[in-house]
Amino acid sequence: MRSFLLSLFFVLFSLEISASSILIPMDAEGQKNHLKAYGITYWVLTKQQKVQWLLNYRGGSFLLPDGENIRKECQIRGVSFEILSDGQTQGIIESISSPSQNQEAVILEKAPKVAVYSPKGNQPWDDAVTMVLTYAEIPYVTVYDEEVLDDKLVLYDWLHLHHEDFTGQYGKFYGAYRAAPWYIEQKKEAEALAAKLGYGKVSEEKRAVALKIRNYVIGGGFMFAMCSATDSFDIALSASDDIDICEPMFDGDPSDANYQSKLDFNKTFAFKDFILERSPLKYEFSTIDMTQKRGNVPKESDYFSLMDFSAKWDPVPTMLCQNHTALVKGFMGQTTAFDRKSVKPTVLVLGENKLNEEARYIHGIKGKGFFTFYGGHDPEDYQHRVGDPKTELELHPTSPGYRLILNNVLFPAAQKKKQKT
Repeated sequence: MRSFLLSLFFVLFSLEISASSILIPMDAEGQKNHLKAYGITYWVLTKQQKVQWLLNYRGGSFLLPDGENIRKECQIRGVSFEILSDGQTQGIIESISSPSQNQEAVILEKAPKVAVYSPKGNQPWDDAVTMVLTYAEIPYVTVYDEEVLDDKLVLYDWLHLHHEDFTGQYGKFYGAYRAAPWYIEQKKEAEALAAKLGYGKVSEEKRAVALKIRNYVIGGGFMFAMCSATDSFDIALSASDDIDICEPMFDGDPSDANYQSKLDFNKTFAFKDFILERSPLKYEFSTIDMTQKRGNVPKESDYFSLMDFSAKWDPVPTMLCQNHTALVKGFMGQTTAFDRKSVKPTVLVLGENKLNEEARYIHGIKGKGFFTFYGGHDPEDYQHRVGDPKTELELHPTSPGYRLILNNVLFPAAQKKKQKT
């Protein structure tokens, strides 16, 4: 009996030490909840444990250290996982490192501190990023103009720009919603905040905020924006030499004569040569956006393709494109997609609809930092309108469109080689 127990002990001990890693598969077949898988990875990083992101291996899988607490957490959150022996782990790493494979193992070192730039209180629309952060159980802090102007962004590794208008034109909602109670109240609140912060007009205060965010990125921050925050941010930067692009109903005085000719595209992050929309009645900022130019694209055939990069030579864009499909469902927004002619040649297009000549997902370097712009409002609500109910992500746990957001959240955690500024 003693000999049997000793043999059993050694068998169990051998099994335990051979289970050296936990693989969280991210392919379509192996993972039942892709979105919460990112939350598990983030949670492990908060425990001061490193994770390997296996780029292009089974949809961008994660390799975690083995531990009973991690297994239990995966089970609690409904995340699929596999236990690997030392030999299996080594075999995967060796296969990935082969020059013949367009794959790479990137080390994730620490959980990034996440901030969301968003006004306090309820909004008449929802934000995809805050919804997916909450669903994935990734913590974040909300900041707004006061914190930005007080230089508090340095406390955070990653910043998301909530559905926002940095031009001071209140989202160009004037034509359809100027009599709506929420529009009137938001205008009052914005004007009161600008006055409190020492600015005569909302447009001047928002421009100052945009410049602070620009400096955050140049100093090494990671900035992610969706929908109208993308083009309105660059428009504000292009008009940063006190150029008044707002009509009287927005700021109380006329816009500058010939303001289009005064815009400086050298100051923008991503876009060039765009023409601003002068009419306050049109729900559009400029020619950057493709919403009105793309025609009647049927929802059933509205997709965009993710670009294919070299994992070993271009790990950054490869990270941002990790997914279990290369074809992602399109979705609308105030800014749905970007006219390819407006995108600077120094900016990488990560996702595009070639047929419509539009970029949907772009990325670039600014100074020591990075930015990503993602067109559209909600990846699982094709035509999200003001007042529509929020998306229930429990119904979309494998959403490819939402995965792109979470790729960006984990991006600052990765070991990266020095970039040219």
